[in-house]
Amino acid sequence: MSLRTDAEKIMQSAITASLPDTAVEKALQHKEFGKGKIVLVAIGKAAWQMAKTANYILEGKISQGIVITKYGHSKGELPPLEIWEAGHPVLDENSLKATERAIDLVSGLTAEDTVLFLISGGGSALFEKPLIPLKELQAITSDLLASGADIVSMNTVRKRLSAVKGGKFAQLCAPAKVYAIVLSDIIGDPLDMIASGPAYPDTSTSEQALEVIRKYKIMVSPEAAAALQQETPKALDNVETIITGSVTELAAAGKAAAEALGYETLVLTTSLACQAKEAGSFLGAIAREYAGKGKKLAFMAGGETVVHLHGRGKGGRNQELALSAGEGISGLTNAAVFSFGSDGTDGPTDAAGGYADGSTKTKLLEQGITIPGVLEQNDAYHALEKTGGLLITGATGTNVNDLAVLLLDEKL
Repeated sequence: MSLRTDAEKIMQSAITASLPDTAVEKALQHKEFGKGKIVLVAIGKAAWQMAKTANYILEGKISQGIVITKYGHSKGELPPLEIWEAGHPVLDENSLKATERAIDLVSGLTAEDTVLFLISGGGSALFEKPLIPLKELQAITSDLLASGADIVSMNTVRKRLSAVKGGKFAQLCAPAKVYAIVLSDIIGDPLDMIASGPAYPDTSTSEQALEVIRKYKIMVSPEAAAALQQETPKALDNVETIITGSVTELAAAGKAAAEALGYETLVLTTSLACQAKEAGSFLGAIAREYAGKGKKLAFMAGGETVVHLHGRGKGGRNQELALSAGEGISGLTNAAVFSFGSDGTDGPTDAAGGYADGSTKTKLLEQGITIPGVLEQNDAYHALEKTGGLLITGATGTNVNDLAVLLLDEKL
């Protein structure tokens, strides 16, 4: 069996084990709702899958609702729910229209009613009612992405430019109760940061938001600067929150799959948060250290790396990580590195991630392409496309960070 085949099996097993179906079912099985209406609002890249399970478990008890997910991530109708698709990672007009519809659905509810709020990663872009013009918010989001700011820094800013983030959506639902089921895509599971915490008290401050703007030299208008100085809700009395799913579970599932294939497996971390190409170089260095040990080994790192954009190529953090590792493992016939996003999309591409082995560098050199040159242009997608190194899964229905894996066969 080849390393590529093993990589595909590990990836699929980890993703399947991380689907939110079981977790949503568990969170709803013994939940007692009030006598009033149940209105469902699902946001994020896993929104459709979570809503499907909730709709099935509650069997006709949901009076109305809305699913807001990324383009291509819905998989059909879910009556009585409305299905909306919108922009990610940069919001668009559909994000605003869908959010307005969600606000309409929760307006005028009573204390007897419940908003079943299903939250997954990607909700920050998909669920938005901006306090500044859309074009400026899009520009700020794009600039933060290009700067390499991590998701916590980005969400600290986005909360203050929004009428629904940072606990504000829960206030719009009042006096109805909010029962939130959260699928975590952020290291450490900070509830106020996942999807920018629309139904959770905000622990960040306006000063921290302003510091992010200063650190990354983001240009903002006087209107945006004023919004950044406004504080967010620090307490909410109408919300109950259940957190489910995380990168720790993704890594554990990956480990179990690798061990089933005969690999001695070590999870190095579930808090990976450095530059993608640095993580790839690190895994490449580990490969060179252990390639000659005569053992079948797997090293895993879960989390979410960042990419500093300075080129105009196409790719994503997982593709960049894998390609960077391809430089370090060049010539090793028993080594491969792959990295994937659990949601099935890596950056603005149709790939979940990338795969590189000891032959990747040579294959590119034969075509006059160098890995450092590709990384300089942030063009990992096209390079991996030429080597057969793209990992394609399509939308998976979950979103619990990324997993990077180094595989070593026992024979060189």
